[in-house]
Amino acid sequence: MASSKLTDLTVSAFTDRLAGKYAVPGGGGAAALTGANGIALVLMAGQFTLGKKKYAEFEDDIRRMISDGNWMAHGLLSLVDEDAAAFEPLSKAYAIPKEDPTREAVLEQATKDAIAAPSKMLSILSDAVNLTEEMAEKCSVLMISDVGCGADLLAAAMKAAAKNVFINTKSLKDRAFAEETESQVEAVLAEFVPRAEAVGQAVQERIQGRPSGDGG
Repeated sequence: MASSKLTDLTVSAFTDRLAGKYAVPGGGGAAALTGANGIALVLMAGQFTLGKKKYAEFEDDIRRMISDGNWMAHGLLSLVDEDAAAFEPLSKAYAIPKEDPTREAVLEQATKDAIAAPSKMLSILSDAVNLTEEMAEKCSVLMISDVGCGADLLAAAMKAAAKNVFINTKSLKDRAFAEETESQVEAVLAEFVPRAEAVGQAVQERIQGRPSGDGG
């Protein structure tokens, strides 16, 4: 029996479905997958640093980062399907006839539930930025471009996940909940997107500058 999980699709099948006329995956699922790939690039840099004498002092730190980062990446992958699962009841709620007295309450709850997955994405992605900053300082210089690419993907994933929160808070009747959620997301964006972008920019400047002469 074929798996119903989006994350079990091949890369090409996932992309084709994303490009097709399907409700899921959408922006939330794409954000989570992008973030997971960003973390994976950072972890790859760590894997290729392990065992190098020049970086022996960072061996324990890198092993810790790889362990923590694997948890983060798999957490984001699980949110691809969690985000998709939350969309179905929301789409059904919108289909409830407007004259149905239960429509407003059902729609409100389904909208709040749809906010949960992208909010969790932002929490994991924030932790991933901390990891990326540390890896940029401790990994082999030969792998630094991968860390920079990972940082760029994390910044994009955070922006995309945030949009999937804001599109739902916009329609909530519970404005107190909406405004608190928006404030939390805006705080994450204000702190962690610039930090991720700073890593990406620092790497860009580093690889476009004069060769370091490092042997890896």
